[in-house]
Amino acid sequence: MHSPIPRLYAIIDPAQTGHLSPAAVTEILLAAGVRLIQFRDKRASSGELLQSTRQIAGQVRRAKGVFIVNDRADVSLAVDADGVHLGQDDLPVEWARRVLSAGKWIGTSTHVLAQVIEAEKSSADYIAFGPVFPTESKDNPDPVVGLHGLREARQATRKPLVAIGGVTAENARAAMDAGADSVAVISDLLKAPDIGQRARHFLEVLQ
Repeated sequence: MHSPIPRLYAIIDPAQTGHLSPAAVTEILLAAGVRLIQFRDKRASSGELLQSTRQIAGQVRRAKGVFIVNDRADVSLAVDADGVHLGQDDLPVEWARRVLSAGKWIGTSTHVLAQVIEAEKSSADYIAFGPVFPTESKDNPDPVVGLHGLREARQATRKPLVAIGGVTAENARAAMDAGADSVAVISDLLKAPDIGQRARHFLEVLQ
């Protein structure tokens, strides 16, 4: 990881962007000052995913931001994204390293302390931990870890720690105070009446 992780980690999921295209949402977020964006689309075919991802990768590159592809190291490589984010059921971190070129970011999701300790030993660039708060972005979310769990995770790793799950502009600061370096946000950004305004509010809260 070349630079400190930005404090706001925006995740774009087409299942939650309503009438706006992922590219339109990307443009709004970048204009608001967001510089770390992940794209995740669990429902798209590989071809559709490649098309959307290529477009977003270009937008984020022009804004000098960091673009992460969810799950798919092959798609990340194909569009020359800045990295990939892996879940517990995806490729292991070291295998993804073989796919991506040197210097790319690899993040990994963790939900219990044992997984954080495991990820700390890996070559992952950052560790996402959660859900910190109750979340509606997943159909079968893992048990809520709470701020107490987040503090424990902070003790278990020296890597950048991203709080995920149910993060809102109202509780983001508490997650940072509990040891997170960054907060990943989906619903509270994408479902806001004015996404750009909400993103700017987040950035102010996280300063």
